[in-house]
Amino acid sequence: MENFYIFIVVILFLLAISDLVVGVSNDAVNFLNSAIGSKAAPFRAIMIVAAAGILVGATFSSGMMEVARKGIMHPEKFVFAEIMLIFLAVMMTDIILLDAYNTLGLPTSTTVSIVFELLGASVAIAIIKMKAIGQSFSEMGEYINSTKALAIISGILLSVVVAFLVGAMVQYLARLIFTFNYTKTYKRYGSLFGGAAIAAITYFMLIKGAKGSSLINADTLSWIKDNTWTIIGLSFAAWTVLLQILMFLTKINIFKVIVLVGTFSLAMAFAGNDLVNFIGVALAGLDALKTFLADPASQADSLLMTSLQGKVQTPTLYLLLAGLVMVITLWTSKKSRSVTKTTIDLSRQGEGYERFNSSAFSRVIVRQTRLINNAIHYVVPSRVLKSVETRFDQDNRGDHVIAGTSFDLVRASVNLVVAAILIAIGTSLKLPLSTTYVTFMVAMGTSLADRAWGRESAVYRITGVLTVIAGWFFTAFLAFTVAFLVAMLISWGGLVAIIILIALAVLLLVRTHLLHRKKSKSDEQAKADMEEASSISVSCTNNVSKFLTDTSTIYGEIMEGLIKEDRKGLRKLRIRIDEINNLSKSLKDNIHHTISQMEDETVESSPHYVQTLDYMREMAHCLTFIDQPVFKHIDNNHKGIIPIQQDELRDLAADIYALSMAARQLILEKEYEKLGHITKMQEDILDKLNNYRKKQIKRIKNEVVGTRNSGLYIGILQESKNYILYLVNLIKSHRDFIEHN
Repeated sequence: MENFYIFIVVILFLLAISDLVVGVSNDAVNFLNSAIGSKAAPFRAIMIVAAAGILVGATFSSGMMEVARKGIMHPEKFVFAEIMLIFLAVMMTDIILLDAYNTLGLPTSTTVSIVFELLGASVAIAIIKMKAIGQSFSEMGEYINSTKALAIISGILLSVVVAFLVGAMVQYLARLIFTFNYTKTYKRYGSLFGGAAIAAITYFMLIKGAKGSSLINADTLSWIKDNTWTIIGLSFAAWTVLLQILMFLTKINIFKVIVLVGTFSLAMAFAGNDLVNFIGVALAGLDALKTFLADPASQADSLLMTSLQGKVQTPTLYLLLAGLVMVITLWTSKKSRSVTKTTIDLSRQGEGYERFNSSAFSRVIVRQTRLINNAIHYVVPSRVLKSVETRFDQDNRGDHVIAGTSFDLVRASVNLVVAAILIAIGTSLKLPLSTTYVTFMVAMGTSLADRAWGRESAVYRITGVLTVIAGWFFTAFLAFTVAFLVAMLISWGGLVAIIILIALAVLLLVRTHLLHRKKSKSDEQAKADMEEASSISVSCTNNVSKFLTDTSTIYGEIMEGLIKEDRKGLRKLRIRIDEINNLSKSLKDNIHHTISQMEDETVESSPHYVQTLDYMREMAHCLTFIDQPVFKHIDNNHKGIIPIQQDELRDLAADIYALSMAARQLILEKEYEKLGHITKMQEDILDKLNNYRKKQIKRIKNEVVGTRNSGLYIGILQESKNYILYLVNLIKSHRDFIEHN
């Protein structure tokens, strides 16, 4: 029996290491977004600073470990066997859930995940226990620490509102002081702002966070407490003077220093606050095992876990090793970089492709906000409004603007400092606030205050924020439900269930890893193609060439899927067709940005570029309008097409592929004098389509085919005709674009 529980603890630690990897992959977005989005420093320098913050912050996490032991449940009410079951269910659920979010590139909260997983697993085991001893479910409060659980959940929800409001207010004040063209203002106030920011970070990260550090003894803590204001004052004065000297001697941008210090502090806050999410359960399991092994006479099904009620001081070595795993993951995980896009896009200062569509609720919010804004303009004197408007003038940003940034260094500084302070406050109060929620909502608040959500983008950004928040609630529901079910299965199935669930977890992890690697390779290839393209004309040629190859190949596969009645193959094709549609939509949505990059002497070619994208979009639609009825026909198990129709469709697919390859060769070699040959191929295919249509009408009259067959086949012929018409028009528009470029 002892060996069985030692095996479980080993599994817990293996899962904890995996959880560290997937957890950091998701949470890295929290402390990297601002520095990367503003390009405050080279990527390598940002990563070094963040890694240092993680290592230091890991030692501040010791006091948070009590959350996993007694924050959600009353451990003294559960026996050793039940506690180990709860911990195993939690860890298995956590790693699968977080890895799934990472693969989808969605930021979620590791804190919310672990809290609701502990809650779900504890409730499941409590129900089994109460049923066994005949207790009423109304006595659930004896097993679940509802007061602490509600305090944690309330703290997380409150942090969403507080983070948004504080971020918006601080950013508004910062922009009033520095404006968008802060070349002059930061020389006056930059060192003061930096001194105040770093002093605030010092207060909350050192003084408040020191309580949980495994490196600071009681005497040092007492001295820090007695000299709090002295430390704050000296810190403010020292940093202000140091930053001012640096500004005079090196002409360094003070905001870059603040962003890097903020990145360090937020990484430190993340490690101090969130490390418990990854290793707290495993360490609690180890402590429970030590208690069990200490008494040879104890029984796993009778030993109450009263020992977990006491204070815990996690060994520094464990914390540093966990921090090291987090740092290695930060440097090596590609998933950690794929999660950043959502937050950056929603807080982006400029216009561009919007990932989310508008919703009725977001439109109502925008309309009501405009009414409130009009009322404010009516009440506030015009002189005051004009003065404020000059502080938010974005037309003249000065020479400090870094090309390709999503927002400037002022906003990046506020993002980091405000988020770090709020998270550190939560850590000092032993409330495991969600770093994801805080950093995301601070970023949204600062972007709102910075007027990044203009009338052109507000409805889309608000929909995006609401979608992400709704996803957070779904995370809580999913974490509770899955952990509840896993705990039930392990309780009923024992070792067999544990082995099956571990195998399933490994299978899911491998599968999501392969999916993410495939997506990463696709993204890297697209990036390489863009970098290879030395101009917009080369990029356009590459896009059209790949588009012709992909669409003609998919067209042929749709025909084969229909002929062979391959439902699974057609279902997979729908994913590829969606990718084609998304690509064409993305290119079209970015027309404004692309045209703005064109040289003045080539701007006359822009209408032809727009036409090229329009025809690509229409061809993608044709594929959709062919695939949907084909899949529906096969999915509904309708009768397949007859042999003569199969031969016609195969012949048609071969002709369209040949036309596409000839057109591709023409644009790659710029042999536009051969356009007449392409047109002749098009005419031949159109004649063949007309002939097939006549044959189909005869088959209908002779009652060779039924109604569903007729509707499907004629629809395929019509969309195929549209496809080849758009194809040749695409080549002509591309030719005109290249010749005028």
